[in-house]
Amino acid sequence: MNRLPTPESPLRIGTRASPLAMAQAHMAAAALIASHGIDMTALEIVPMTATGDKIQDRALAEVGGKALWTRELDAALDAGVIDIAVHSLKDVETIRDARFFLGAMLERADPRDRLVVREGIKAATIADLPRGARLGTSSPRRAAQVKRIRPDLETVLLRGNVATRLAKIAAGDADATLLAAAGLERLGMHDVGLVQETSLLLPAASQGAIGIECRADDAATRALLAAVDHAPTHLAVAAERAFLAALGGDCRSPVAAHARWQDDGALRLDAEIFSDDGADHAAGYVIVTDDAAAPALAHRLLDEAPDSVRRLFAA
Repeated sequence: MNRLPTPESPLRIGTRASPLAMAQAHMAAAALIASHGIDMTALEIVPMTATGDKIQDRALAEVGGKALWTRELDAALDAGVIDIAVHSLKDVETIRDARFFLGAMLERADPRDRLVVREGIKAATIADLPRGARLGTSSPRRAAQVKRIRPDLETVLLRGNVATRLAKIAAGDADATLLAAAGLERLGMHDVGLVQETSLLLPAASQGAIGIECRADDAATRALLAAVDHAPTHLAVAAERAFLAALGGDCRSPVAAHARWQDDGALRLDAEIFSDDGADHAAGYVIVTDDAAAPALAHRLLDEAPDSVRRLFAA
């Protein structure tokens, strides 16, 4: 029988200190309590400020990429200051250090984006925005998709947590922005923004998924996490991440990938890669039947893509 955490020896849950990250850490704690009958006093949430949260005036792709979201948590996990780390998987590097083990993914929330517009603008989708409108984002994927749909739109840098970005839209820093539906739902903002269907805006790989990591050599914690792992989510997100790994893209590369379970029980992976300005792209899908399927799709799209797209990827 695995040793369960106790109030005297609590399981320390590391998380970024942002409101959304804290909400996700509490979701992880609730899952562990439900699965193992652990008392909340046997869990300790340890918030940390990530480097990525401190930098607000530049796109993270320019100053270190996704590692800026994980650096502090990785160091604390490696040093034994925390026992597990809870992540928005969209913000976690595709290739992880072998010292860490992705032991669980919670059931995925809505993976789609929502369009949020400032007061006075009426638009249900990107296609409805006024000509020349400014859309704020720090995501190369969203910027390329928006420019592909509406070349007349201007994309401007918009950084910060959800509340900060909403405040910037209200202040007129941009006319609109795109936010992950999952994050808004987890913050209780159920009526903020309008959902953009995946046929219009294919999501980022791992969007809507929460991952929980532990030390690879911590067998007891790995066993605890195994009980809260949602297998359908894990399989789908693993396919998306395998696609990214084979593609050789980084956080500066405009790429979208989304795997979903079809009614017939098959796992379908859709993906797109773009040029920076969205003018050129390659898109396709594959039914994931084995570990080779997602990498094969990545290589196929690279073969089909024009040079303006292919040069952005290192595969």
